[in-house]
Parts: sequence; structure tokens; C-alpha cells
Amino acid sequence: MANDGGANGTTGSGQRSRLADYAEAARTGTPPATETVNTTAPDDVSPAEGPPEDSASVTAARREFAALVGEFRRTAVLVPLDEDDVPLTGDHGGVRWIYTFTDEEALARFAMARGQQSREWAYRRVLGARLLDVGVPAVGVPCGVAVDVGSDEAVLLPPVLGVVPEDVAVDADGGGEELR
Repeated sequence: MANDGGANGTTGSGQRSRLADYAEAARTGTPPATETVNTTAPDDVSPAEGPPEDSASVTAARREFAALVGEFRRTAVLVPLDEDDVPLTGDHGGVRWIYTFTDEEALARFAMARGQQSREWAYRRVLGARLLDVGVPAVGVPCGVAVDVGSDEAVLLPPVLGVVPEDVAVDADGGGEELR
């Protein structure tokens, strides 16, 4: 996915990049939109201004997310491996996501959801900090971590500053550009 380098996060074709959505989500504490949203502004709000931000709630969301990332960094997670002993990943929204699970039960639920509960699932136990600091940069494309994917408690750790190293963060100056 080529990016024109514009501050608005548009691609060469003029469409907004999903990576820009992930970067914006990290800055604002609001998850990226995954479905179409009504963009009609209420009568009392100018479209250029948008709704007023509640800076206290944004600050609280940022702190909560930072605490979540800190907890993940200190926790050993299960990383399922494919038949080539490579971490299991999925691509979505221009990002490669490394699947991780907090325990064997979460991994078993994932296997069942995929209809693959009868096969043996090899996995490695990896410290979250090592996965973010070493594993994500080794992938070679914009990469984040999906924790307990497929469950109600799923969490996405996108490839942005404060989560992954600056040289692979999509919202850093030039970050991730050399990976494409």
C-alpha cells in the first residue's frame, strides 16, 4: 500500500489509508471505524470543527490503553505456529496481525471457531515485550498484535508509536515506509 506521504493519510489513489486510521486511533484513544458511519453533522456543529472533544475522556482512554500495553509487555502470551514453525498471522486493513492468546483456553476457542479443533496446535510462550520489540520488526511489513482474536475480550495492538518501536511505527516520521 503506497502512501503519498500527505498529512491526511491518503494513498496515491486519493483514498484514506487504513494505516492512517490505526495511527489516529492511537493518538485519540478511539478505535478505528470498521463500518460505515453517518457523517452528517448535527445542525449546531460545523463540519469543519466537528464535535467538541472531551479532553478528560481522551486522556483517560490514552492512559487506559498505555496501561494495557504495559500489562501486555509484562505478560507471557501464547503464539500459535503454522506447519513451518512460523507465528500464525492474518492480514487485515493493510496490517499483518500476529495472533496471540492469553491462555490455552482462548487458543482452543479460536481453533474451534476456525473448525480446526481436531488438529494439534503448536505454540510458543513469548513475553509480550519481546514480541513487540523483536517479533513485530522482524515481519518486514506494517505489523501489529491481535490478542485473543475471535473472543469478546480481543484487543488489537496496532503498529503505532507507544506500542511498537519507532522505526516500524506507521505514525512515526518515515516509519514503516521502508517496509513496503
